[in-house]
Amino acid sequence: MNLTSPTLLTLLRIALVPVLVLFFYLPFAWSNQACAVVFVLAAVTDWADGYLARRMGQMSRFGAFLDPVADKIMVATALILLVQRQETFAAIFALAAAVIIGREITISALREWLSEVGGRALVNVSWVGKLKTGFQMTAIGFLLYHDPMGWIPIALIGELLLYTAAALTLWSMWIYLQAAWPIISDSRHHEHYAQGENSASAKAPDAPGGEAD
Repeated sequence: MNLTSPTLLTLLRIALVPVLVLFFYLPFAWSNQACAVVFVLAAVTDWADGYLARRMGQMSRFGAFLDPVADKIMVATALILLVQRQETFAAIFALAAAVIIGREITISALREWLSEVGGRALVNVSWVGKLKTGFQMTAIGFLLYHDPMGWIPIALIGELLLYTAAALTLWSMWIYLQAAWPIISDSRHHEHYAQGENSASAKAPDAPGGEAD
């Protein structure tokens, strides 16, 4: 496989996930700062691989598949770690994290299904989704840093930003589901999809069952 520079940056982002987990559990005073640096570095590679792919014309199907996967792995891992550390309003915080992770799973599944029935363009990224991502990434960075910076309550700001991101998450998910509803509710598309699955099964009768991740 010929790995392009953008793809290598995406792989680096995935490799930073266990580094984030390691720093999070290290019993040192600087571990919070290290976690924040790792997360920011991952966010920078996310921007850089997209920029390089467009600038150098090095877009690939593998990179297009891997890039959103790397983002979701990093965000989900960070949120799971932060839920463990949350002490105040822990249930609300956990619910916000579940909303964000659940939305990513839902929209990924929706995009995969719509691509099968020719409606992938209906769930292109909206401005609300981009705004949600901005709040979400900033919130996680603040929450990982956690320690107050002088009189600035970093953890509290991060928590408020995360709740805002969760609200935007629900809004963006509603927009995507509303756009896709005409196809979801149309029985003709369901019949077409079922016929396609039966055809694929007929061609590969020995293929193992189960749902792809």
